[in-house]
Amino acid sequence: MCGTTRPPGSRVYPDTLWGMSEGIRVTHKEGDLFEIGIRQHLVHVDQPPELGGSDTAPTPTELFVASLVSCVAFYVRRFLVRHDLPTDGLCVDATFTMTQRPARVERIDMTIDLPRGVPEERRPALLAVASRCTVHNSLEEHPEVRIELDAA
Repeated sequence: MCGTTRPPGSRVYPDTLWGMSEGIRVTHKEGDLFEIGIRQHLVHVDQPPELGGSDTAPTPTELFVASLVSCVAFYVRRFLVRHDLPTDGLCVDATFTMTQRPARVERIDMTIDLPRGVPEERRPALLAVASRCTVHNSLEEHPEVRIELDAA
């Protein structure tokens, strides 16, 4: 049942970098529009009109890809800062393709647009760091996903 309490099975982790989540709650609003509660933040997902939605927000699949792309950008920025390199103008662009049976993202292509002043000799290490972000690692090493129905 969707209420104000923490979702069943969610964990409160110790105050560490790796334990920031107390759970995520997704609540139906109307039509294909859903509200996602993440800590104190609200995000919405919807579908485009040709798929029956109102196009008021990205699709869940777009957020999935955006999660990967933003994680790559985060890791690249942290690399640049750690090495006293410029960050202004950093941008990561992505496209993705879908496939059916099962419906899924088939391919994601990203291009990292680095700020001017990043030396050529730093680029291989930077690419290695970008390729090992948390979301990418989670895709490479498949997480266990369990789905169950509320007993009530």
